[in-house]
Amino acid sequence: MVLTAKLELRQGQQLVMTPQLQQAIRLLQLSNIELCQFVETELERNPLLEMDETPDVSPKEHEAPVERDEPSGEEEWLDLRKPVAEADGGVDGDDGSYSDSAPTPGSMDADSGWANVRQSMSSHNGEEINPEAFVSSEPSLRDHLSEQLPLSIHGQAERLIGQHLIDMVDEAGYLHADLDQLAAKLGAPLDMVEKVLATLQTFDPAGVFARSLGECLALQLKEQNRYDPQIAALLDNLHLLAAHNMAALRKAVDADMAEITEMIDEIKRLNPKPGLKFGSVQLQPVVPDVLVRQAADGTWLIELNSDTLPRVLVNRSYYAEVNTTTRTEKDKGYLLECLQTANWLVKSLDQRARTILKVAEEIVRQQDAFFTYGVQHLRPLNLRTVADAISMHESTVSRVTSNKYMSSPRGIFELKYFFTSAIQSAGDGEAHSSEAVRHRIKQLIEAESARSVLSDDKLVEKLNKEGIDIARRTVAKYREAMRIPSSVQRRREKRLLERTAR
Repeated sequence: MVLTAKLELRQGQQLVMTPQLQQAIRLLQLSNIELCQFVETELERNPLLEMDETPDVSPKEHEAPVERDEPSGEEEWLDLRKPVAEADGGVDGDDGSYSDSAPTPGSMDADSGWANVRQSMSSHNGEEINPEAFVSSEPSLRDHLSEQLPLSIHGQAERLIGQHLIDMVDEAGYLHADLDQLAAKLGAPLDMVEKVLATLQTFDPAGVFARSLGECLALQLKEQNRYDPQIAALLDNLHLLAAHNMAALRKAVDADMAEITEMIDEIKRLNPKPGLKFGSVQLQPVVPDVLVRQAADGTWLIELNSDTLPRVLVNRSYYAEVNTTTRTEKDKGYLLECLQTANWLVKSLDQRARTILKVAEEIVRQQDAFFTYGVQHLRPLNLRTVADAISMHESTVSRVTSNKYMSSPRGIFELKYFFTSAIQSAGDGEAHSSEAVRHRIKQLIEAESARSVLSDDKLVEKLNKEGIDIARRTVAKYREAMRIPSSVQRRREKRLLERTAR
């Protein structure tokens, strides 16, 4: 075998993931909040990018971001120094009308009322006053407990232990701590920690610093002077109450059914999470990316929510101005890179918006019966069906439907909600959506009575009569996913409710 050097010519194809392509793919799967944060970062990094502050004159259609080459006489989007007094509007002395624009610092003279307000807010002992410091806020649970600490505990060591326990309380008011480990960590006797905890458990609201649900309810009953041995036995056997095992509960509490029912009603009036009324966490509401509404002719109109789409502009005039004064090749290369990055970001945002709109239109077309008649008519749908219909790859559709929401007359749904598995029909009909089958199982269970509670086998029979071919284990899986108890537990609960109603 002879080793020789030779030249060969080969032809092949290879997919190269450029940084720009990677950025476009990453933008697809970002939520609207993440996208706004990404654009804000790019605005700080790239001097050629600017936010488009002009109002959207066509909210019913998605309008792609527009690049502006040079500011014309009508477009004064770079002139930020023009005072409001020179613009159209302001205070009209003839008709007494006012413009909607707020006065700017340039339009406030020394004799105006705005100047007096500004002067009064300007300083206090030479320091700027922050108006936000005077805004009232809801006290947190930690602040509320800390205010009570010096009123009930006077020793320095006990206060230190008490403050440490306050810091360990969760927002619901429960204490998840091992007292032995805490005593060893603080170097304090265990009986001192337990004594401080007993004092803290008398704080308002009643039930805080509990280490279990039973202890939380017991603290509230002690506050109301309603804690007796019978109700204490009931709290020790809450697992029997949760399982609706009334026979074992009567034996454990040693009381008749009327007394147990009275104690259960009293427990229901208590607060299992007393700390939530103090400084509860404000959840961020879901902002839909796509809006769906019905037209007069019965068709569905799909539009992008323009409020969630950051619109950016490429300031080419600033690029031309700086480029003429740039001397070094390094600076020219930096400006050219900023221009290319800005152009690519604008195109990526536009392409992202168009892709989301295209996927949403196909989802609405596939699930038209759901929007018209309800969840029972939800069709089985997968990513391949949508991808083939709009000539895209499944991975692209998967990224588009991630963390995106659609607002419709039936509510706000994540785009992934409309992709459900198929359950075969018992006959020759079409397959059924798994979500529609779940909804039907829930309807059948809600319609049952105490004397005719449906077991999983009975549910299978009823569904087979309606043309749904489903196995018993699938019914049990769907029922447990919806947190619906078994037929035995439901029968006990319904009988208890009937006895209570009597």
